[in-house]
Amino acid sequence: MRPDDSGRDDGRSGTVLMQQRDFIGVHGGLWEFPGGKLEPGESPEAALVRELEEELGVSIAAGDLEAVGFASGRTATVEEGGKGPPRPLVILLYMCTRWQGDPRAIEAADVAWVAPGAIAGLRMPPLDYPLADALERHLGAVENNMQKSGT
Repeated sequence: MRPDDSGRDDGRSGTVLMQQRDFIGVHGGLWEFPGGKLEPGESPEAALVRELEEELGVSIAAGDLEAVGFASGRTATVEEGGKGPPRPLVILLYMCTRWQGDPRAIEAADVAWVAPGAIAGLRMPPLDYPLADALERHLGAVENNMQKSGT
């Protein structure tokens, strides 16, 4: 998420970086939260640090990740473009407001900065919709806590 106090007047503060999948394979062309699969023995945080470097060309510290929520379901069937029988799938969502580098689409068709309330209006894979809801709830709670504390 682009922090409000980033010091940049680029019109993107308070927005969330989304990436558009390549137009091939399952969910091709749909928008999603950046990230990817865990490698054997890898923690979710280490996987996200690695994936964001590979997919977006940005460096982040695992300590800068803030857990937001998760969604669970099943992978796509072969008929839906999947690679085998459906299996359980859990997607974790983290928020990060500090990174080095300018995000760019390296392993995706495109990237865009999107207002949190507009994310659910994007065409996304099914499990990204509950993640968008979790992010909105999280951001609302953070804003509410800030108002209560006077910051």
